Amino acid sequence: MINIAIIGAAGYTGGELIRLLLRHPAVGESRITAVSESHAGRPVASAHPDLAGETSLLFADDLAKAKEVSNADVIFLCQGHGKSKIWMQETSVAKTTIVIDLSIDHRSDSTWLYGLPELNREKLRSATRVANPGCFATTIELALLPLAGKIEGDVHVTALTGSTGAGQSPTDTTHYSWRANNVGVYKPFDHQHLPEISAVLGDTNIVLVPMRGSWTRGILASCVMQSDLSQEQALELYRRRYDGHPFTHIVDDIPDVKRVVGTNKCLIGIHKQGNHLLVVSVIDNLLKGASGQAIQNINLMYGFDETDGLLLKPSAY
Repeated sequence: MINIAIIGAAGYTGGELIRLLLRHPAVGESRITAVSESHAGRPVASAHPDLAGETSLLFADDLAKAKEVSNADVIFLCQGHGKSKIWMQETSVAKTTIVIDLSIDHRSDSTWLYGLPELNREKLRSATRVANPGCFATTIELALLPLAGKIEGDVHVTALTGSTGAGQSPTDTTHYSWRANNVGVYKPFDHQHLPEISAVLGDTNIVLVPMRGSWTRGILASCVMQSDLSQEQALELYRRRYDGHPFTHIVDDIPDVKRVVGTNKCLIGIHKQGNHLLVVSVIDNLLKGASGQAIQNINLMYGFDETDGLLLKPSAY
């Protein structure tokens, strides 16, 4: 059994971690400390109402973190971008304690391992500092990783995300009145996940146009490039690359978001016409794009079955 501390547990990714860890065979309720300054002393269900009747956990305040951190085997950092680095600087954490940062703060830090299991599975088994990939980054990297070093010219990526990708704090563009029945482009060519994508894919030139969709969770990335590969060759290349990876699957058609929402899966579909190759990748941004992937990493680090706590039910309807 392992002891878990979640810093920033009242947000979306913290809530997803609690939901998953309550049912993880090596964790359970008594092993979880959920830290939230804004909700200190209140029931976890006050921030995550779907957990009413599921847990009696209370949020701990930040003043209690010294004791809780000293007892933790694993610390998940689920605070807003910029806060994780400050927290690490201000908190004494043993080098042997595993820390997984779900923010952007340590993804370009060479002393932290980039936590994409399909890329760094073996290295994760001995890591203690892991920078969890971003949700857009995960979707696009898994879509293109088998082609790394084989792409000539630009890859044009249109990626659409639900509103939970923007975090829990409301803004004009996460407000229902704006999101409903609407799609909008944001941060074209300059999204904050591009540096980590470039670090994974090398000299592949990504032309990224992110879009905000009118749903709550799920990302679809549509990647178009020139390629001499036939559709059959591309399918075989992808199937070989992801053989043995339990959450990344190649499908025979073009996947949609509903097939992965509520799961830790990434589904990838491929279509070739003329000299154009289309690769479509879909994930749940809060699970494979955040909390689910973080637990997948923990499973690897502890030698558990990689799917422990993550065999989740998709809902296609």
